[in-house]
Amino acid sequence: MNLVLTRAREILNAEADAIRNVPLDAHVTAAVDILYKCKGKIVTTGMGKAGNMALKMAGTLCSTGSPACFLHPGESAHGDLGLIDNNDVIVAFSTSGKTREVIEMLQRAIHLGVKKIIGITSHPDSPLRTLCTVVLNMGEIVEPCSLGLTPTASTAVMLALGDVLALLLMEKKRFTKGQFGVRHHGGYLGHKARQ
Repeated sequence: MNLVLTRAREILNAEADAIRNVPLDAHVTAAVDILYKCKGKIVTTGMGKAGNMALKMAGTLCSTGSPACFLHPGESAHGDLGLIDNNDVIVAFSTSGKTREVIEMLQRAIHLGVKKIIGITSHPDSPLRTLCTVVLNMGEIVEPCSLGLTPTASTAVMLALGDVLALLLMEKKRFTKGQFGVRHHGGYLGHKARQ
C-alpha cells in the first residue's frame, strides 16, 4: 500500500477510535430526558468547527421531530441572544470547554432564565462544565493531524454524540416514518419515507 493510503487509514482509524472510546455514562440518559421534557426549542451552539457540528445536530433534530436551531455564540453577543426563551434547552459544543464566546453566551442565557444546558466537552478542567446541567464527556482526544491541532477526531466525536442524542430522542418520542416524510417533502429521503 502506498504511503498516502497508509496515512489515510491511520487518520480514519484515529477518528473511529476517538468515537469508540467515548466514555458513555448516566449523563447520556439524563441529557435525553432533558431534551424529551423540553417545553421550548433546542438551541445548539459552538464556535468554529464545533459550531458546524452543533448546526448539524440542530438540522437532525428538526427532521426527527424536535424543533431546534443553531445560535452562533459570537452573534449572540450582538442581539441574537433574543432568540432564547427560558423554556429552551441549550446544547453547547466545545472540546476545550474554554471558548470565551460560548462561555459568555451561556452565562447570559442563564441570566435570561435558561435552566437546562447540556455540554459536550473533553477537558476535565473546563469552565463550561460549571455552567451545565449535564455534561457529556468526549474522553481524551488526540487529533491525528501531523500538527496535533486540526480538529478532526474531536469533531467526529461531537458529530457522533449529537447523532446519539438526536436518535435516542427520536426513539423516545416514538417518531414515525410518516412523521419523517411530512418533514421531508422533497428529495430521496422524502420519497423513501412515503413509500
